[in-house]
Order: sequence, then C-alpha cells, then structure tokens
Amino acid sequence: MRSAAVTPEGDRIRWVELPGQEPPRVYVHGLGATSPAYFASVAVDPRLSGRRSLLLDLLGHGISDRPTHLDYTLESHADALANALTAAGVSAAELIAHSMGGSVAIVLAARHPHLVSRLVLIDANLDPVPRIPGSPGSSGIAAYSEEEFLKGGWEEVRDRVGPHWWSTMRLAGREALHRSAFHLTRGSDPTMRELLLELKIPRTFLLPAADGPLPGADALTEAGVSVVAVPGCGHNVMLDNPEAFVRATAAALTSRD
Repeated sequence: MRSAAVTPEGDRIRWVELPGQEPPRVYVHGLGATSPAYFASVAVDPRLSGRRSLLLDLLGHGISDRPTHLDYTLESHADALANALTAAGVSAAELIAHSMGGSVAIVLAARHPHLVSRLVLIDANLDPVPRIPGSPGSSGIAAYSEEEFLKGGWEEVRDRVGPHWWSTMRLAGREALHRSAFHLTRGSDPTMRELLLELKIPRTFLLPAADGPLPGADALTEAGVSVVAVPGCGHNVMLDNPEAFVRATAAALTSRD
C-alpha cells in the first residue's frame, strides 16, 4: 500500500499499486466503494495487466483518510486526486473510472490536463440528478440534510443498499459519504457532460446494455466519445460481467481515437 498527503492538513490518499510499464493506469471507484475491491480482479487480467496500475481510494473512502473538514465537491476530489498522482510521479495516465469516480475523472482531466491522456468511464454521472428521498444511491443519500444523515439516516441507507454495497460503503466517513453524494447530485459547473464534450483526449463511455440508449449519445459520439453498451451487467459492470468489461476496456485502451 502506498500513500501521499493531498491536503494542507496532511490528509492522505492511499492506493494499491501493481508494477508495470509506463504510462500508468489509474482506477477510480464510485460513491461508497473502494478501488481494490472493485477493480483488482480485472486489473490483473492478462489483457489489462503489464502496465503500472494504481487502484486508488478517494478521500473519505476505503483505505484513504476521512477528513471531516473537506467539502467533498467533485472539484475537491479531483484536486486531491491530482495531488496524489503528482506525488506518485504520474502524468499522462489512462483513467478507468466508475460512476462518481468517472465524474471526478472528467473534472480532473479538465482541471489538470497534463495528468490524463485517456478516459474510460464506466456508467459515470454526466448530469445533475434530483434528490429523491428513499431512493438508493447518491439521490437518496443527498435527500437527507447532513444532520439527518449523521443522526440516523445512514442506517436507513445501509438497509436500502444491501450487504454488498454496504460492505464498502461502511468504510466511508459518514460526512464524506453525504457530502460526496450531495455534490455529485449537484454536479459541476460546467456540467460533467459539457466538460467531457470539450476534452480532446480519447474517451470511451461504457454502460449496461440493459439500460437502453445513453441520453445524449449522439452528441457524445459526434464529439469523439465512443459509447459502448456492455451486455449482461448492471451498474457495476466490472463485477457483474468481468469478461465483457475487460474486453471492452482493452479495446478502448488500444484504440487510436
């Protein structure tokens, strides 16, 4: 396990690193998740291995620190990630990023372009979403005030998301989880979609085929984003159908777009 201080207060991001050739690949998890748990089995697949790979946990999540002073906006997550990558000697990385991690990766590429050479986004959030009480995921978490969430709303979320997601969500700081969800539903300004459309690097968006067409896919395709529907999976593409995920990701990483 490796780490780097990423805030003035000394809070540390930690990651598991697999040795290999440069340029590096960076795996970024979604809300309430952790990269080693979600990506280790696919990162060592022969079709993706052989490159230096950082399976990194965002602040507030997994094995990284959980500071309560941080606002956990997408921009703060992206800047902390940038500091970790810089400390690790990473530049021009290929980012493979899931859900909220994909949103962070887009903002990272826009704010720190020298750090990112390619994006593979896995069912990432591209637009603000409404906050809906009782719904799973970020929308339901963000529907609580922070006070309500800390006083017991987190227990209702635990019961709604089920044991699989909770097994990693319970590692997240509760303030971090709520603030991350709140700012994810709010999105960035410009939106993640608008930022993605303007990026000039190779970009691939993977989504579950069962979800149907991606809203705004035509505009993304026209801007050079490759939109790929992956069969036999839900939101956690890499866990639900690792074979199809590895095949699609390997193709995205070797394309010349």
